Amino acid sequence: MITTSDFNNYDNSSNYFFNFGPQHPSAHGVLRLILGLSGEYIQSVDTHIGLLHRGTEKLIEFKSYLQSLPYFDRLDYVSMMSQEHAFSISLESLGNINIPLRSKFIRVIFLELTRILNHLMSLTTHALDVGSLTPFLWAFEEREKIMEFYERVSGARMHAAYIRPGGISHDFPIGLLDDIFEFCKAFVSRINELEEILSLNRIWKQRLINVGIISRDFANSYGCTGILLRSTGYEWDLRKTNPYEIYNIINFKVPIGRYGDCYDRFILRIEEMRQSIHIILQCLSLIPSGPIRTDDIRFTILPNSKDISTRITMQLIIDHFKFYVDGFKLLPINSYTCVETPKGEFGVYLAISDIGCRAHRCKIRAPGYFHLQSLDNIVYGRLLSDLVTVLGSIDIVFGEIDR
Repeated sequence: MITTSDFNNYDNSSNYFFNFGPQHPSAHGVLRLILGLSGEYIQSVDTHIGLLHRGTEKLIEFKSYLQSLPYFDRLDYVSMMSQEHAFSISLESLGNINIPLRSKFIRVIFLELTRILNHLMSLTTHALDVGSLTPFLWAFEEREKIMEFYERVSGARMHAAYIRPGGISHDFPIGLLDDIFEFCKAFVSRINELEEILSLNRIWKQRLINVGIISRDFANSYGCTGILLRSTGYEWDLRKTNPYEIYNIINFKVPIGRYGDCYDRFILRIEEMRQSIHIILQCLSLIPSGPIRTDDIRFTILPNSKDISTRITMQLIIDHFKFYVDGFKLLPINSYTCVETPKGEFGVYLAISDIGCRAHRCKIRAPGYFHLQSLDNIVYGRLLSDLVTVLGSIDIVFGEIDR
């Protein structure tokens, strides 16, 4: 923390402190940096986060499990389904629930669409911060298509609450599988265009290559995961090392970097989008028919059958009402579940109370929190302009740290 004595140690003629933020439109006020500068060179970075504390973890302790689910959509507002998925499989592991195979395929399709959604935002806003406007305009047209897929399955473009404990809320509407397939075929050329316009640009390469270099030991010591860790050459992806859903039967590669700089992280996000398209196409060809929710009475009330009109009784209506008011119950045990979100390892720790219908304690592991705390060492001695480049390569939207 910067103190008054620190100011006295600086020669005002060349050394001074400088406020960086909170003004970034995508950060929504969650980041403020106090920079110690010597001319234009960075001597220290004091990271202030949590200016909009929402009390998410504490609120979850007073809500039922289904009432808690929408909070996860709002943690990282460009990786919505990835967050709700982590919470859902955490509850499923506590309840020892195995969901139907079709719902696993549907989940993976939307998890990879969400990965593309996040990387398009990350790459193009990074380019925008460095000075390139065109990729931002191109990518947002593609993001609109993915958000339309969100809307068609859930009715919401962003906060979907689609992946739920026990499965998903609704099956695919007619024609959506075909539309996702057409999107994937066309999107491959969009990735190529995005890579070509940036990777061949002289200014882009000068701003990113050999900037923000981190080593494997540094990434491990600071708890970095996701793109930051893999850019150092360390092949660590929870979809491979600790597979969940159907990732163990899907064929895909985990791209890794060599130098650990900003340019490596740019290349990895490009390649991850290609791998996501590869995963989605496999899911579209292998997806089976069948139910989309578990039959376990703790996690669902209405039967999976489409023809339920003849079996709805007053008792079923009462049970349905109590299910959404009181929620389902779990045994009083603890669990930590983590998944590979677009930004890295996102984990949910739940401690279940004796009441059983809500969490006694909830702790969220946000990947952006660990990445931002390493800023001081990553940018030490670099120019002020390099800080913008490094922040963009980390991923400028880090709403999950403010919880």
